[in-house]
Amino acid sequence: VSNSRGTISFTSYGRPGSRTTQLFINLKRNSFLDEQGFSPIGQVVEGMDVVERFYSGYGETVEFDPSGEGPDQGLIQSEGNEYLQSSYPKLSYYSKVQFLYGRPIEFTAENLDGEP
Repeated sequence: VSNSRGTISFTSYGRPGSRTTQLFINLKRNSFLDEQGFSPIGQVVEGMDVVERFYSGYGETVEFDPSGEGPDQGLIQSEGNEYLQSSYPKLSYYSKVQFLYGRPIEFTAENLDGEP
């Protein structure tokens, strides 16, 4: 399974077998992550329109993109939400997530191409 639009993956340190506890949702096809060991574990099956409205003004983290202004991963791990809420007040937060156990993930040409 590729890191296509709507798939959910654990973050890693960019090498196989180095998974962290953070998850992210792919907003587009990110097949380059497949080679770096980012393995999708699920998929948004309903509500991608909501995901696309999450605040993205801070950009990527510096660890992922040197020009990004997003949160520092090390400070997230050491200080948690206190750091995020004080330094990134516009961040979006999940209030409800529902896991649909036993339902197979159906990949369509639409989500594999990374197009809405």
